[in-house]
Amino acid sequence: MKRVFVLAFLMLGLMSVQVNAQDEPEEVTEEEMMKFASMEAQFAKFIAKKQAEMEDMIKTNEVIEGGGARYNEIKAAWGNEEKMAEIEVTEEEKAEYQRIQDFIASIGDDARQYKTDLIMDQEVLGAATYNKVNKAMKEDPEVKEKVDSLIAELKAKADEETVTEEDETLETV
Repeated sequence: MKRVFVLAFLMLGLMSVQVNAQDEPEEVTEEEMMKFASMEAQFAKFIAKKQAEMEDMIKTNEVIEGGGARYNEIKAAWGNEEKMAEIEVTEEEKAEYQRIQDFIASIGDDARQYKTDLIMDQEVLGAATYNKVNKAMKEDPEVKEKVDSLIAELKAKADEETVTEEDETLETV
C-alpha cells in the first residue's frame, strides 16, 4: 500500500512539473517585440487616416453647410422628428447625415479587417508571433512596458515624418 501511495505521489509531482513547464511563457525577443510594435503603429496610422477622412467628410460637406456645427445639431436631433423639424433638417441633409453615419460604422469593420490582415501577414508579424507577444504582455508587465514604449516611439517617428513631408509640400507650392 505504501508503494502505491509513493508511486501516486511521484506521478502527481511529475504531472505538476510538466504543467508548470508549459505555463512558463516563451522568451520574447527584441525582434518580435519590434514587429508587434510596428504592426500596432501601422494600425494606429490607419485609424488616424480614417479619423481624418471622417472629419474632412463632416467639415467640408457641401450638403450639410456649416460643417461640424450643423452636423452636431443634426446629430443631437437625430431620431426625434419634432427636433428635426424644429431645426429644419432637409431631406438632403438627412441622406447626407446617414451617409456619414454609414461611413463611421464601416470604420470598425475596416479596422478589424486591416488589423487581421497585418497580423496574418508573415512579413509584417504573423499570428504565432502576435499570440506569443500578446500573451507575454499580459503575463509580464516589463514586456508590456517595453512594447508600449516601442509603439510610442514608432508613432512619434511617423508623426515627425508626416510633419516633415507636409513642410516639404508647402515649400514646393
